[in-house]
Amino acid sequence: MSRSTHQALADERNATIKIYINGDFFPRDEAKISVFDSGFLVGDGIWEGIRLHHGVLAHLDRHLDRLFAGAAAIALDIGLDRDGIEAALRETVERNDMHDDVHVRLMITRGDKKTPSQHPSNNIGGPNIVIIAEHKAADPDVRDRGISLFTATVRRPAPDTLDQKLNCHSKLHEVIALIQATYAGADEALMLDPTGAVATCNATNFFIIDRDGLHTATGQYNLNGITSELVCEVAEAAGIRVHRHAFSLTDVYAAGEAFVTGTFGGLTPVHTIDGRTIGTGEQGSMTIRLRELYEAAIEADVTGR
Repeated sequence: MSRSTHQALADERNATIKIYINGDFFPRDEAKISVFDSGFLVGDGIWEGIRLHHGVLAHLDRHLDRLFAGAAAIALDIGLDRDGIEAALRETVERNDMHDDVHVRLMITRGDKKTPSQHPSNNIGGPNIVIIAEHKAADPDVRDRGISLFTATVRRPAPDTLDQKLNCHSKLHEVIALIQATYAGADEALMLDPTGAVATCNATNFFIIDRDGLHTATGQYNLNGITSELVCEVAEAAGIRVHRHAFSLTDVYAAGEAFVTGTFGGLTPVHTIDGRTIGTGEQGSMTIRLRELYEAAIEADVTGR
């Protein structure tokens, strides 16, 4: 049975959540967007995944920085400023009486079109803003036992094709990579960049650990994840050497530990890549230490508000 870094414990409260759509709230089964929506038609939109921890939207400023940078890059007028987006996020979790172990998905598209096409001139009205907040606690079994990866043939494109720093709705290359991995019997996909160096995974950022410290990709061919950024920061603050550079699968197979990062799952160990056991195949001591440092940073952000 395949596992996932987004694997959550079942929570019956999610059946009755209220979903935010353009300022209004709808029951889960009634929340709908037009078939003429730009995101549905051509993948024209941006999004953020945000964690609600002890009543606080963790590292919200970093998420909003990335959101508005993405909007500027694709010339998308969100229609709300930072305060407006924050107010909508807070209203959503408050309307659902949510306080902890919540994952919030904020999605913004260019809006509805008068006919199926790419051209922005065919858009009518403003953007569509959707916020889905769910009770989602990460499955501790995945966190403790880890996942397996398979190196997909689908590569992360260069910035002049589709800039991977954009957290956009166009994710088909990642989906295909994930499908390859699951067909190969792995849980998720490891993806290379156009040069053949290791880039990232289909939905998370990738790290290896060896005697020289912590290694991750340059960031030119993968999303600059909020969690991965925090992990690098807490590692450096703790005196752990962090290397952001190009490295190959040869380095990966020889690593002592490997893990992936994401807003939902935090740090998840990787025990197998392409059928090869990484290190001992068990969650390593450095991965555990880095998770503790990362979780302490989350607590500090929450209590510092």
